[in-house]
Amino acid sequence: MIQVSEALSIVLSHRPVIVTEEIPLIQAIGRVLAEPVLADRDFPPFDRVTMDGIALAFTEGLPAPIAGEVLLIESTQYAGEKPHQLTLAANAIEVMTGAVLPIGTHAVLRYEDLDVTERDGQRWAALRISPESGQNIHRRGEDRRAGNLLLPVGTRLSPAEIAVAASVGRATLRVQTNPRVAVISTGDELVAVQETPQPYQIRRSNGPMLVAALAQAGLNAEEFHLTDNRAELKNHLHDLLGKYDVLLLSGGVSAGKKDFVPDVLAELGVEKHLHQIAQRPGKPFWFGTKSGGGAAVFALPGNPVSTFLCYQKYVVPFLKTGKNQPERRAILTETVTFKPNLTYFVPVATQLDEQGRLLARPLRGSGSGDFANLLDCDGFLELPAGPDEFVAGEAFGYLGFRV
Repeated sequence: MIQVSEALSIVLSHRPVIVTEEIPLIQAIGRVLAEPVLADRDFPPFDRVTMDGIALAFTEGLPAPIAGEVLLIESTQYAGEKPHQLTLAANAIEVMTGAVLPIGTHAVLRYEDLDVTERDGQRWAALRISPESGQNIHRRGEDRRAGNLLLPVGTRLSPAEIAVAASVGRATLRVQTNPRVAVISTGDELVAVQETPQPYQIRRSNGPMLVAALAQAGLNAEEFHLTDNRAELKNHLHDLLGKYDVLLLSGGVSAGKKDFVPDVLAELGVEKHLHQIAQRPGKPFWFGTKSGGGAAVFALPGNPVSTFLCYQKYVVPFLKTGKNQPERRAILTETVTFKPNLTYFVPVATQLDEQGRLLARPLRGSGSGDFANLLDCDGFLELPAGPDEFVAGEAFGYLGFRV
């Protein structure tokens, strides 16, 4: 058996060459950017009014405006209009949020700081407070300058990034092409979700779980089920290896008499890179690649918690082509004893304390077959091989999966 860190390094060393495609902006949500996005002009592109009110002047050589003064409103500047120009420094221009700052003005006072009246067909603004130069103005280029990098390569695109790309005129974006993924559950004991199982059967849950997890990561997958028949496995896997970039199998990789998956994959030209890792759960995990740069194959243990843990620990980093995120850590809230010399991924429920630290409370389940335990679980705390006691208050690597 190999250690967890070595297994992860082997998996990541076989990540495929990145392929890109250009797609419409509105379809790019969740995709990974394959080109930089630069500012095409200053952000904001003009001195921008940030409050509804009046724009007024601070003119060198004249007294600054003060509370109690009454200013004539010359005109109204709306958002989207060319800038008006103040004709007399003692006057003001009414302005709306988002409008360009009128020429010759240097501050904006809110309606709340004014008393606006009308007489003889003219409008007047009495100042309740003394304004300051630059007040309520978002200056041109204050956020970004033309040519600045806004979105680097590797950014996973959320609605915020879509908005920024739209603001610089990017109707299309070049993104990394998503792999074609097949999810394959194996086992004679499994029946379809909609079927009523016999007492000795169970419904298929790993397939839907993996398809849903991939969808959460922005990837589409097709689901298949194969029985524990060697010939059927070989025929169907041969076809799937030719159609998909990544195969995720669940079950059939341990030491049982019907665990045919490793041998069948070898017969089909899939090179084994690792099989069995010094960890619990998920020890029987298998990984390989089709010779000649073909599909990557992850054969996950069939127990639901093992399947889910191995997906999170090994498949997610393999498929993740965006920017690397720093390792997350969480603080153990209860002492855990674990005697085997294996890395132990303990399911935990998490919460933040008053200092904002992430606390992890171990969940006492019934082992890797207890997938109902995942309902209370936010992730797994990675307790390293070697020690047999892990003391409350220590911090360890945390593998979270809740969004």
